[in-house]
Amino acid sequence: MITLGIEGTAHTLGVGITDEKCSVLANVIDMYRPPEGGLHPREAANHHADTVAATISKALSDANLSLDDVDVVSFSKGPGLGPCLRVAATAARALSVRLGIPIIGVNHCVAHVEIGNATTGCKDPVLLYASGGNTQVIAFANGKYRIFGETLDIGIGNMLDKLGRELGLGYYAGPTIEKLAKEGKELLDLPYSVKGMDMAFSGIMTAAVSLKKKGHKLNDIAYSVQETCFAMLAEVTERAMAHVGKDEVLMGGGVAQNSRLRDMISEMASERNAKMFVPPPRLCIDNGAMIAWLGHLMYDSGVRMSIDETKVEQRFRTDEVDVTWR
Repeated sequence: MITLGIEGTAHTLGVGITDEKCSVLANVIDMYRPPEGGLHPREAANHHADTVAATISKALSDANLSLDDVDVVSFSKGPGLGPCLRVAATAARALSVRLGIPIIGVNHCVAHVEIGNATTGCKDPVLLYASGGNTQVIAFANGKYRIFGETLDIGIGNMLDKLGRELGLGYYAGPTIEKLAKEGKELLDLPYSVKGMDMAFSGIMTAAVSLKKKGHKLNDIAYSVQETCFAMLAEVTERAMAHVGKDEVLMGGGVAQNSRLRDMISEMASERNAKMFVPPPRLCIDNGAMIAWLGHLMYDSGVRMSIDETKVEQRFRTDEVDVTWR
């Protein structure tokens, strides 16, 4: 069975194609990069609308397939930015109606879990999902993927991008901050905001900006931000693993590509005699292949949706999904 998935929750328009064995036949990504400032939802949606047809064509070409070969179309139903989600949903509906094939709307966060499960060999992990719009610690329990900890304000990636703008590092600043942090030497005092099983990042950003005004070096600020925030993520992830008794940890989301975060989670897992798994980089970031694969799992387990049931949900919670395929 060939499934085509369309991702469009935020800055990334992605189209992926998978088969029933989770072979990724195509995974085309076109990321919107604002000329200045931060991400504006309408501008990102306009980018997606302008590029979605060409991106679908490119994915089909990469997979050496035609539209007639597609059996199911899936799309990111949420969570995400409304204007961006609607572009992906509209494209998927158009394909479904034109081709007369089933359509499945999927949860973006659950898609990160399932593409990781399928491509890394892990069986029942705790997922540390660290991306721009989301930061959650997720594990399967009692028929659903439960959220055992999450951000109370903004996602870790969003915080790094906002901090980058404030520090003059440009937008999508995570990789730049990672590079600067490797040259940092002094661990500066920043708020460590773990509240039970949840985290907060906006206060750390404010404090980091204040450190710049006091004359501290960018390298030390970047180093301190990473060490503080990633220690918070490791603490909550470890506590979740202990709570649910799991010995695997899976990383997902764009921030999962950060080498320092991987090192910290790997060390934590090793101390627990657990294993850490990370998908390939292009499957960590937002992508269409993960949407296609979850669409396949849902359809294969008996899930069916009418066009009327494909309305996007900007606040689509991970734990609202009935996991019918496990």
